[in-house]
Amino acid sequence: MDTFIRVDASVEIGTGHVMRCLTLAHRLKKEGHRIAFICRDAEGDCIALIKEQGFVVYILPLCDGALWNFVAEYWEKDAYETIEILKQYNVKKLIIDHYSIDIKWEQLVRPFVKNIMVLDDLANRKHDCDILLDQNFYLDLETRYEGLVPSSTEMLLGPSHALLRDEFIDAKKHVKPFNGKIERLFIFFGGSDPTNETEKVLLAIKPLIDKYKLVVDVVVGNSNPNKLKIKQLCDEIENTYYHCQVNNIAELMAQADLAIGGGGATTWERIFLHLPTIVIAVADNQVEIAKATHIKGACLFLGLSKKILINDIQNSVDNTLKSHKVINNMISNMKCFSI
Repeated sequence: MDTFIRVDASVEIGTGHVMRCLTLAHRLKKEGHRIAFICRDAEGDCIALIKEQGFVVYILPLCDGALWNFVAEYWEKDAYETIEILKQYNVKKLIIDHYSIDIKWEQLVRPFVKNIMVLDDLANRKHDCDILLDQNFYLDLETRYEGLVPSSTEMLLGPSHALLRDEFIDAKKHVKPFNGKIERLFIFFGGSDPTNETEKVLLAIKPLIDKYKLVVDVVVGNSNPNKLKIKQLCDEIENTYYHCQVNNIAELMAQADLAIGGGGATTWERIFLHLPTIVIAVADNQVEIAKATHIKGACLFLGLSKKILINDIQNSVDNTLKSHKVINNMISNMKCFSI
């Protein structure tokens, strides 16, 4: 192995970090790199998924309590457990995608690797890295990491560096032009959806489905703790289709006229496919991205999930379904992003 990826997933963390690391891993594999993942055992950890996609996974022991909090508090233990794996190999690159890892962890591991790459989007802590990738759009994009990384760090900033799977490149060829009528909705709040926004949205749009003759695709991940309840709800609602841990999510998105979803990594998949979206942030770190894309007119941001009620969603969807101008404006503004 010459490239290692330190990343975690769990019900609390979600699956977005692992999914974008898998995209990067496949790209590096095509370039001839031999890649392995280092992940901590946890409920909803995505380890099985990583193995299914053909990568070796070194598993760190299960921890007590919230995984993100454990790694932050016991960072030294996490670093030494990682070093025990790395020192067996001649590691050319270590890729880190973890909100609980910062410069202390990186400096401890640095002697055992030749190059460190960090995937981040918080800009809230210092890093010791050679490359930093932040694929998101912010109003202060060019300055937000000042003083947080060495001056020699190569900065890859903005949606032009978005990590898009090949299926989205293929799906782009089949995106249907908006014909002035919203006929199909796409609902997805990430692999785990810890705040259960999917159910909230289904209850909100239920009376609108018949009114507007809509077809609805609902996607959840295997790590979603409410997936059985959501499936039952989909079965009860006419023209609503349930999809769990699918391999054709890009195809489903390309068929849709309007999406309702979170403000995480899927933002750039939707924008790449020019899919207008009503966004509900499911975590604090999604708010800044959602606000920035809303200001640019590339989405309709409702707010943070805990502040959004079923009636708020219903009214927003109803108003959007009535306004072709809103949809056309979002599509036009999404085309301005260099993805």
